[in-house]
Amino acid sequence: MLKEACGVFGIWAPGQRVAHLTFDGMFALQHRGQESAGMAVSDENSITVLKDTGLVASVFSERSLQGLSGTHAIGHTRYSTAGSTGWESAQPVYRSVGEAGFALAHNGNLTNTEDLVAQAGMLPGMALTDSDVLAELIASNWRASEEDGLVQAMRTTLPSVEGAFSLTLIDRGHIYAVRDPHGFRPLCVGVLGDPENPSGWAVASESPALDIIGASFLREIAPGEIVTINADGIRSERYVAAGEAEEKLCIFEYVYFARPDTYLHGREVHGARRRMGQLLAAQAPVDADLVMGVPDSGVPAAEGFALASGIPFGHGLVKNRYIARTFIAPDQQARERAVKRKLNPLRENILGKRIIVVDDSIVRGTTTRALVGMLREAGAAEVHLRISSPPFQWPCFYGIDTPHRGDLLAATKSIDEIIEFIACDSLAFISIENLREAIGEAGGFCDACLTGNYPTKVPLDSPTSKHVVAKAESLQLQRSLPGV
Repeated sequence: MLKEACGVFGIWAPGQRVAHLTFDGMFALQHRGQESAGMAVSDENSITVLKDTGLVASVFSERSLQGLSGTHAIGHTRYSTAGSTGWESAQPVYRSVGEAGFALAHNGNLTNTEDLVAQAGMLPGMALTDSDVLAELIASNWRASEEDGLVQAMRTTLPSVEGAFSLTLIDRGHIYAVRDPHGFRPLCVGVLGDPENPSGWAVASESPALDIIGASFLREIAPGEIVTINADGIRSERYVAAGEAEEKLCIFEYVYFARPDTYLHGREVHGARRRMGQLLAAQAPVDADLVMGVPDSGVPAAEGFALASGIPFGHGLVKNRYIARTFIAPDQQARERAVKRKLNPLRENILGKRIIVVDDSIVRGTTTRALVGMLREAGAAEVHLRISSPPFQWPCFYGIDTPHRGDLLAATKSIDEIIEFIACDSLAFISIENLREAIGEAGGFCDACLTGNYPTKVPLDSPTSKHVVAKAESLQLQRSLPGV
């Protein structure tokens, strides 16, 4: 399965329990990362950072939160796409500069890390993560001219940074929110209290993190924008020229990553997922007795498929809510056990029925294969797969943890070969055109994992990559021919 990007949060709320509010905001973003959690809190004199491996609720307790008093804070939930997964890679990342220094929380993945290591004067191997490199480079530029402050260090640093970064930063007197010029990862800002006379401000990867603390959504932060919040209120500036910023929000935020109650481009994600299912039903109809979704992200599309097809919607799988994501297992038998830990069939709903199973994506295919086997063991007469994203054929370099191109099932196998591998009765992926129609034309998207059209330079020139690129291009040509 795909692995989530990280979640970032920030709040300025003097007189309020900012550590507790940050905890709630991070809790709302827990789905974006389950490996570690951390926060940095400032009382305008010093910055305290507390972080550890594990879920938000296991890293922080009421006792630890009581000890984190201040006027502003940032938080982070991490899923690693690069670097180690231990405590040393947990965020926020802290750097000592001047009187109090700063801390940084990062969602995304940088694509020119080696160049940035050299710019920061770091030795190869010193950096634990790309976030570590970014913090060091900003710190280096700040130390070069301390009187200019952190925001000037960001203005100097960020134009040379390539890839995906949605950031929250904190120094002793401010919080900052920053988005890369393509806006690969989401970031929004909200207001606490009366918008005409705010009691505070908050920023978050997704709007439900604002809802949970009682903040009102204000707007999404624009690609290439720095938002600064302090006692004087909120101000905005661009660190790149307007013509250099072009939004390319990851299309999988709509398909899988974002919570269904999140608003992106002014639209609720749940509605987009239902429309994906409706369009997929028209595109790839099949006779069946039941439509079911793979919990949780496949359920809205399954509801839409059932609505458009007239086939009853029902539940065929129960999810274990205490397992955050499928284990990375070393062999097929272990992977099948991992699926059974997470999902269990409702046998009476399945027995003897022709079932349409709607899921959000197929990556390696091993999890899907185990799932189909489980449904057949439970007595399903037929299993028809419908996927609410196009074939996943290209690795992501911007913050999704995807395997090498040769490990992506759709990059090296035709539809018939995938059907044979997964052992289902039929398979259809939504077309890229229908996916875009379901989302709407509210903004620009990065769909490189589906099309191979990368918005920035990425490392695609290895011999292995070239071989699989040729194979994937051949399959794309086959699929575009009439009758295929």
